[in-house]
Amino acid sequence: MSPAMSTSRRTFLGGLTTVSVASYAQRALLGAVPPDEELSPEPILGTDPLASNSKLLFSCKYGMIKDQGLEKRLELSRTAGFDGVDFDDAASVTPDELRRAVESTGVFVHNVINHAHWKQRLTSLDKQERETAVSNLRHCMEVSHAAGGSAVLIVLGRATDGPDAGLRAQEEIQKLLPLAAKLGQRILFENVWNGMFYDPDGSRDQSAQPFADYIDSFRSPWVGAYFDLGNHARFGDVATWVRQLGTRIVKLDIKGYSNKKADQGGPRKGFVDITEGDIDWESVRDALREIQFTGWVAAEVGGGDLPRLQIVLKQMKQALLG
Repeated sequence: MSPAMSTSRRTFLGGLTTVSVASYAQRALLGAVPPDEELSPEPILGTDPLASNSKLLFSCKYGMIKDQGLEKRLELSRTAGFDGVDFDDAASVTPDELRRAVESTGVFVHNVINHAHWKQRLTSLDKQERETAVSNLRHCMEVSHAAGGSAVLIVLGRATDGPDAGLRAQEEIQKLLPLAAKLGQRILFENVWNGMFYDPDGSRDQSAQPFADYIDSFRSPWVGAYFDLGNHARFGDVATWVRQLGTRIVKLDIKGYSNKKADQGGPRKGFVDITEGDIDWESVRDALREIQFTGWVAAEVGGGDLPRLQIVLKQMKQALLG
């Protein structure tokens, strides 16, 4: 990425995270701001997580919260101490339903996850399936916008859809970029085990550059990475990937990963709790500081009741704040 593009992207991100300015602008358009009123620090929806002194905002996936009912689950996340929620059940709600839940609870929903991106894929060879995938993504963007969120996480598809899979996904996403700009919603690609931009049978020193190049190929500030810190510990050094992706990273997922087998003295090989496994979190913290990352981090581990959620939050802070 060129220095000019890096600066532009960071400036753009800074604009998205200035909630008070966005709130003021929207109220002004509605005629609800007296001419002499100063900028209010309060956002339109939810509480103000940006009041925190931390450069990181901690959230959990909605599906991790074990309770009954939309409002109760959102409220439990706040009781556990999270700054907000990453909503991963978009198919279950209309935009108005989630907006009302956010308004009634004051819990900040910062992001929505595409609910069917593995089944209806943007990379699919089937045109009708791709059209459904675009419709799903549009719904998620509308849900996130209604709730006051700023982005939608998507899995692009699968490499098994053929050598032109990435091009097909790009063509479909391009159709939604005008809507992304209108609603203020970033379209963020998650790095997952789908065979795209890495060799699934390769070594553990693979580069993030193919993923970075794909993001850059859109030439749009509305496209970026929702980087999962645990997903590619199997294929590359996490801190190195953070540095290679740089300011393309808009939001983070966090989980632990162990490359050791049980007979090697560690937890079982695979995904584990955040502070288990063998990810070098100190090096990750250094890398995040180098790229000047600020913003949302979402836990993606086994959830549960209030005590379990509090443990997860403690592990997040231990890993990323030291």
